[in-house]
Amino acid sequence: MNQETRLPRNGKEGALYGAVIVTLTALFMTSFNVILAVGEFNGDVAITILKTVPIMWIIAMILEPVLVGRIAEKLVAKFTESTDSFNAKILFRILFTVIGMSACMTLIGDIVGNGFHSEIISHFLTNWPRNFLIVLIAESLVIQPIARFSMVKLHAAQDKKMKTAEVNVH
Repeated sequence: MNQETRLPRNGKEGALYGAVIVTLTALFMTSFNVILAVGEFNGDVAITILKTVPIMWIIAMILEPVLVGRIAEKLVAKFTESTDSFNAKILFRILFTVIGMSACMTLIGDIVGNGFHSEIISHFLTNWPRNFLIVLIAESLVIQPIARFSMVKLHAAQDKKMKTAEVNVH
């Protein structure tokens, strides 16, 4: 049986795969949005980013598997066929996940950064389209390929270890 090496094969690998994606996305988008809000990058902004990234990471690590990922999987199943290519399914998964996560995290990021305020909706309507497009490009071209590459390397190491163990048994 030829197993897919670019995606997680079990829950533990799924958590690692998700952690890679969420870490890179949270670091990139938090940095981008904080720098954009302040208008420059300096030591104080770096400290703000370092304080904010762990909060956003935790929120995203809960939100994606519990809510957004489940919805995205159902939508992928609805819009693809079993005969569709790996790339088609991945692109749909990225699209649906980015729509949900960018919407949620744009709203949550504003609340984390500015608290509850009267302009939350107008900030969301202004910031979400930009965040969606930037994350969609980053996920498609950089972040997802890095996560899939990490799975390929992990599976290659596991396969090598298994083959070595088989040779030692015989």
